[in-house]
Amino acid sequence: MKLATLRTSGDGTTAVIGLGADAFLPLPYRNVGALLADPNWRANVEATVERSGAGRAVFDAGSAVFAPLVPEAGKVICCGLNYGDHIQEMGRNLPEYPTLFAKHADTLTGATDTIKILGSEKVDWEAELAVVVGSALFQASEEQAQKAIAGYTVANDVSMRDWQNRTLQWFQGKAFDATTPVGPVLVTPEDEDVTGDFEVRGYVNGELVQAGNTRTLVFSPARLLSYISQFTILRPGDLVLTGTPGGVGMGMIPPRFLEDGDVLRTEIPGIGRLENTIRIHQNEGAAAKRTPVIATTAIKE
Repeated sequence: MKLATLRTSGDGTTAVIGLGADAFLPLPYRNVGALLADPNWRANVEATVERSGAGRAVFDAGSAVFAPLVPEAGKVICCGLNYGDHIQEMGRNLPEYPTLFAKHADTLTGATDTIKILGSEKVDWEAELAVVVGSALFQASEEQAQKAIAGYTVANDVSMRDWQNRTLQWFQGKAFDATTPVGPVLVTPEDEDVTGDFEVRGYVNGELVQAGNTRTLVFSPARLLSYISQFTILRPGDLVLTGTPGGVGMGMIPPRFLEDGDVLRTEIPGIGRLENTIRIHQNEGAAAKRTPVIATTAIKE
């Protein structure tokens, strides 16, 4: 089963189900996250498909406009270092625990949206497999976490390295609004295209820059969800990005970053493709860099 969130007239969206490769059937939910929040969503989707009949109104897949898959995700949690090759190119040892950081739902954008960057000169790419949570998890085992996976999707954790490296905390370089494309579809675990391991690929202007397989993950999707659930509840529609393989621009010699007009493509066979044009602008309204204040101690005579 393949599910997506499409833009409709005005600012509306609707959840849809794929009908083969050519069409999407609208579902009675505003987006995939809202669909997954309904405990009876599978039965309702099946009933909608059965009732639709031959004269059903559908979206043509070729002209569909994808919104972020789960635009109202309550939690967007990312794993920073999870592929062995990427960890090595960053000059680090394999971790005992996952390196995690969070984004807001405002960070998400659609599969073909233009990504507009304001105020960064070091914009980097991170092709990733993402997992969408399908049922609540709290202090769950790996087996329970695996069963709670609603499906898999494609993401790119576009990162502003100059902002990321301003402090030891990554958040500010990872949470620019509308810079993390997610989609185009969610593929459920029982779908015929889900074979176990996924090939994750990233391209810049058609050049392959990243290629990795999820079999080399240090922390599998189920293990990540289980670990996260030990300290915070995960709910239907929450999104977990599982990390990026080697080949990011910051790890190249010399480092390489995206330029205005570049086309960033992210692919996972069996799931789909993101294709986003990058527009980079300087933020003229940005706050000026402050000169550090050095504290002094008055000497008493």
